[in-house]
Amino acid sequence: MVNSLPVLPQNDSKCSKTLVVGAGSWGTALAILLARNRVPTLLWARDSAQVAAMVRTRQNDHYLPQVSFPPSLEPVADLEAALPQTEQVLVVVPSHGFRSVLERLAGHLPDGVPLSWATKGLEPGTGRLLHEVAAEVLGPGWPMAVVSGPTFAHEVAAGLPTAVTVAATESAVATRLASCLHGETFRVYTSDDLIGVQLGGAVKNVLAIAAGIGDGLGFGANTRAALITRGLAELMRFALAYGAQRETLMGLSGLGDLVLTCTDNQSRNRRLGLALAQGKRLDEALALIGQAVEGAAAAKVVVAKAKQLNVEMPIAEQIYQVLYAGRAPRQAVEALCSREQKPEYV
Repeated sequence: MVNSLPVLPQNDSKCSKTLVVGAGSWGTALAILLARNRVPTLLWARDSAQVAAMVRTRQNDHYLPQVSFPPSLEPVADLEAALPQTEQVLVVVPSHGFRSVLERLAGHLPDGVPLSWATKGLEPGTGRLLHEVAAEVLGPGWPMAVVSGPTFAHEVAAGLPTAVTVAATESAVATRLASCLHGETFRVYTSDDLIGVQLGGAVKNVLAIAAGIGDGLGFGANTRAALITRGLAELMRFALAYGAQRETLMGLSGLGDLVLTCTDNQSRNRRLGLALAQGKRLDEALALIGQAVEGAAAAKVVVAKAKQLNVEMPIAEQIYQVLYAGRAPRQAVEALCSREQKPEYV
C-alpha cells in the first residue's frame, strides 16, 4: 500500500473541513491530498455500498487500490447531512453530472461557503462553461473556483511531484483553496482567469483523442508533435475568442495539460483515440475504458461553439467526424494533411 508519505501539519488556519463530492479516482486522490495536509476531509460517493467498503478498508479499492486513507479522511454517504459541517466544497464529478449535483447541493449549502470543482469539461447539450452552470444554480454572486492542470489521479495519490492552477472569482477564494491543497509534492498556482483555465481543461481532451488516433495508426513522434502544436493553436484561438488570457493557455492548465493527456496512456481520452484507430466503434471503446471520457462529449460542444464563434478548429472537427459521422480515423488524418497550404501564424 502507498502509506509511507508524510502527513503534514495543517498548512493554514483557513483550511477548514472540506467536502469532496465524487469518489472516482480523481476525487479520491484530491481527498487523500487534502487529508495528508491535515485538512479535515469528507469524501462523498453516490453508492452507499462503495462508502461502506471505503469505511471498512480505509481505501478506494475500485478506483485507487493500494492507497491508504489518512486518518483525517472520512467517507460519507449522506450528502445533505454532511453539508452543514463543511466550510468549502470541492465537486469532482463528470461534466454530464455537474448540474444535477449542484442542484442537489442548492438549498443545503450554507450561504457563502465556497464551491470549487476539478471537473474538466463543458456542459453537454448547452455547451456552457461550468462556472456559468454554477451561477445559474446557486446564484451569480456565489464564491467559486476551479482546479485544473496536468494531473493523473494515481500519481497525485502516490505523492509524485505535481503542479496545478486554481482560478477563482475572488482572489481570497483561490488563495484559501490553494493553501489547503499545497504541500511538499503538490504545488498550486493561483489565477483570476476562470474562463481560460476551464477551456484549457476541456478542449485538451478532444485533442488527446487525436493524438491517440495518430499513435494508434503508427504515425510516430513527428505526427504527435504536430498534433500537439497545432492543437495548441486551435485551443488558443478558441479560448481567446471567449475572452481567456493568452498566458493561461501557455501555462499548466493549457499547454501543460495538453502535453500530459496527449502523451501518456493514463489519459482516457488518448486511450479512446488508440481504440478508435484499432477499429473499435465509439460505444465499444467507451465500454472498454469503463470510465467517463470527457473528450467524447466535448467534441460535439467545441465544434458547435467554434462554428458560432467563427473559429477554425480543423483537428477538433475531424475528431467530431470520426466520433459521430462515421469517418475512418485514417481518412481524418488525410483530410488534415491535405488542407490548403498557409502561413503558420494566421
